[in-house]
Amino acid sequence: MTHTVGVLGATGAVGQRLIQLLDPHPDFEIEALTASSESAGKPYRKAAKWRISTPIPDSVAEITVAETDPDAIPDVDLLFSSLPSSVGERVESDFCEAGYVVSSNSSNQRMAEDVPLVIPEVNADHLGLLEVQRDSRGWDGAMVKNPNCSTITMVPTLKALDEFGLSRVHVATLQAVSGAGYSGVTSMEIIDNAIPHIGGEEEKMESESKKLLGSFDGAELAAHDATVSASCNRIPTLDGHLENVWAEFEAGATVEDAVEAMESYQGIDLPSSPDPLIRVFEEPERPQPRLDRERENGMQICAGGLRESETGIQYNCLAHNTLRGAAGASVLNGELLAKEGYL
Repeated sequence: MTHTVGVLGATGAVGQRLIQLLDPHPDFEIEALTASSESAGKPYRKAAKWRISTPIPDSVAEITVAETDPDAIPDVDLLFSSLPSSVGERVESDFCEAGYVVSSNSSNQRMAEDVPLVIPEVNADHLGLLEVQRDSRGWDGAMVKNPNCSTITMVPTLKALDEFGLSRVHVATLQAVSGAGYSGVTSMEIIDNAIPHIGGEEEKMESESKKLLGSFDGAELAAHDATVSASCNRIPTLDGHLENVWAEFEAGATVEDAVEAMESYQGIDLPSSPDPLIRVFEEPERPQPRLDRERENGMQICAGGLRESETGIQYNCLAHNTLRGAAGASVLNGELLAKEGYL
């Protein structure tokens, strides 16, 4: 069954990635695009300064961009939101009140108690929070969030290792400039440099990870009790977040145990989910952003450099931050919403 969809914030970097992924999608058909008032009323090809390496899809180029308002768009089955969080905070709830189902990449309300924060291969059952959400907010629509791009890179590997009793996580990230948006980091800031701070990123990783790894009993969500500490750094790579992880466990785990757990971790039967979900490299110098970010259409998590530390397992992980970590994550959540009958 084909579902009609729209993209909120369609002219931005993540919005463009969403269009790139949705145009050939077997189950979704784009019928609505929104942007700021400056872009509204223009055909998409004129409203968007297209920065993706593939051309603007012909089926989308002539769609007239609408205002980001529930009254300005047609009735579609699903909306994908790539709005800035400040805008999303103001308008996403309006769309849900108007009956729209929203799969959002925006950071606002990710930690709200009744908003499911979902990576389908990790915690698809958390989608059940939508029933709680609709009851508590009186919505006909619904809102699901995907987590931050740096969180998405790490959490599937932690989920695979949680069988050993995950108790503490330390992570240091090496994050690509595309994670800040096209104008987020200037060339003079980042060339020949590394920036050891990304505003709000560390707090997002620490809180979102515990929510994603938590348990849902059908009524409320209990966060995982592991301690998560993050240090986030911007480096001059274009795409692909590389992360160094130190994981501690209540039970003992060898490198062989960790490799087997990651390699055997089951994904989910959705069009955008890769098989296998996690690719583990034997080579100690892998994964690398330039070599490994595009694996499985940019949706696979890569891991490597596993070794035993004094307190647990140390390893590296990598994912494409605007595909697996943003637009692709929203599409994957949309596929889960369709599969579970929310559309």
